[in-house]
Amino acid sequence: MRLRLEIGYDGTDFHGWASQPGVRTVQDVLEQALRLALRLPQPPSLTVAGRTDAGVHARGQVAHMDVPLESWVTMAPLALRRIGRILPADLTVRAIRVAPPGFDARFSALWRRYSYRVCDSLASVDPVRRRDTLSWPGPLDLDRMNEAAGMCLGEHDFAAFCRRRQGASTVRNLLRLDWRRADDGVAVATVTADAFCHNMVRALTGALLPVGDGRRPATWPAELLAAGVRSPAVMVVPPHALCLEQVGYPPDAELALRAAATRRVRIVGE
Repeated sequence: MRLRLEIGYDGTDFHGWASQPGVRTVQDVLEQALRLALRLPQPPSLTVAGRTDAGVHARGQVAHMDVPLESWVTMAPLALRRIGRILPADLTVRAIRVAPPGFDARFSALWRRYSYRVCDSLASVDPVRRRDTLSWPGPLDLDRMNEAAGMCLGEHDFAAFCRRRQGASTVRNLLRLDWRRADDGVAVATVTADAFCHNMVRALTGALLPVGDGRRPATWPAELLAAGVRSPAVMVVPPHALCLEQVGYPPDAELALRAAATRRVRIVGE
């Protein structure tokens, strides 16, 4: 039986999502809690929509796992309550249910949406939000940043903003990248793409901030993108202000087709 989970966590005290020996990770803590809550003989193996890095938060993370049918039938009425009692305060499962046929939390996803919070006014710094907001030393011009961001939208090879992995494509479709002021005056980026490669959101943000404070022209991020090479001039901003907000999926009837399409290696234009 394949189950779909909707998950949220404060990433501050986790060494990222993925299981690692000797450190506290979201995957390890959650898998152990699920083993106990569903009375499984061993921890289930979770597949996640986005493998967040150390310090990155999530409100809308999605994962799936396969468990014996009898385990779910027996424990389903109490599963969410039991999981909630076992999990620590910085990790929650908001929903757990039977997944539709063809569902894969990673490969069936159409898009992921992240936010990044930056406070650019010393008078507005809120110590209570220090774990999810970057403090920036000077005012940011969001109009300039949005102008620059608009030049990076669409399908491109984002090698200039990604950490390369052997055999992995860096072609992504950037669907949305824009900045607005929240009610508290903080500058918030919304970044949506079909998928992200390692450090992509943090590197894109790091290229836009110097545009916002006037140190770089609005064309600079697009020039970096076209060059296709990582530049030491691009700062990869800290992870603590980044949050995975939502993952989007197609209608149930299209889940398997989407998963099959996502698994192929892409090049620009295909």
